[in-house]
Order: sequence, then structure tokens, then C-alpha cells
Amino acid sequence: MKIKLVLVMVLVLSVLLTGCGKKNNNDQTPTTVPTTAPTTAPTAAITLAPGDSTGIISPTTVPGTTDVVTTASIVNTEDAFLHAISPDGTWIIAILQDMKIDSDLVLDGEFKNGKQDAAGKDIIQRKIALYAQDENRVVTARYKLTAPKITIRSPQASIQKGIFVGDIYVDVDNFQLVDQEVDGNIYFTKQAYKDSFVMDATSKVTGKMELVK
Repeated sequence: MKIKLVLVMVLVLSVLLTGCGKKNNNDQTPTTVPTTAPTTAPTAAITLAPGDSTGIISPTTVPGTTDVVTTASIVNTEDAFLHAISPDGTWIIAILQDMKIDSDLVLDGEFKNGKQDAAGKDIIQRKIALYAQDENRVVTARYKLTAPKITIRSPQASIQKGIFVGDIYVDVDNFQLVDQEVDGNIYFTKQAYKDSFVMDATSKVTGKMELVK
């Protein structure tokens, strides 16, 4: 009788131990599958130039991000604009609101746009952008820049897609107007500058275009 009792107890213990073993196996924490860290969103393609902190607009609003290869100034104050067009400024200057400046302006200094030509040579360019555009490069706003006059001395310079109220003095080769209205006159300081001047079919000048001495 004692032997049977012992055997029954052993059998019961065996069942209990087996059940506990299964429970422990089921309670094991499943292996965590590592996930790939999300890719960080790209930062803006524009780097603001030193000294342009005053009057700077968000880089995301710059017109033509494909144009912005090196540095650009996106300005909405007179001081920021004057710095941006100086020899210490940037190759592209964009205003994102109408702006009136009572002093004469000078676009000066030679700048590279960060691109190279077919021969691998750095491309020289300077651009005043008087417009805003969307991600599809569709112009969404045009702005008016007013000043007594602006003198163009930067090589390969252009004013684009807005309105300039005042006179333009061209003191360099290859100045361009691109889809730009000039409510004033254009004066060239040399015949060569006048001969190399280009304006597209959508640009217009309300005043005269002539040589000055």
C-alpha cells in the first residue's frame, strides 16, 4: 500500500513538473527583431552666409532650390539686402516681399555658383531674384524692388522675375534681364556692355537704353 502511494505521488509530481515546464516555455519573452532606424530628413540645400542673420527668411522659402548650390541670402530688410549685394555677400540674393531702399545700390563682387562647365571650370554668376516659386518651379509671387538706381558690376549678373523701379547702370559684360520688368532706364558705361546685354521676350524696360559717359 505504501509503495502504491509513493508511486501515485511520483506520478502527480511528474505531471505538475511537466506542466510548469510548458508554462515557462510559453512565457519566454519573444526575440525582438531589430528595426532599421528611420532615415533623417534632408536638411535645406541652402547655407546662409555669415553676417546675414538680420532679416533672413527661412531657407525653405528660397526660390529655385536647384539654383542654390553654394550660399544664398534670403532677405527682407534693407541692411541684409545691402550686405547680400556687396562683395562680401552671396551669389544669389532673393527678396520675399516688396522692398524700397532710398539709397543707390551697387551689385559688386565676383561669385561662383558652385557648378562647373563642360571643361570643368567654375561658373561665374550673380543673381537678384525678385520672386518666389513652388516645388515645381512655378512662380507664385513677384516682388518690387525700388531704389534710385542700381549699378551692376558683378560679372554674369542678372535680375529676374520681378519689378525693379529705378535706373540701372551697367558697368560689366553680359548683364541679363530674365522675365523682368524695369520701370526706369538702363544706362551702359561702355558700348561692349550694351552689345553683350541680353533680355528675354518676357522682359520689358519702360524707359530708354543708352550709353552714358
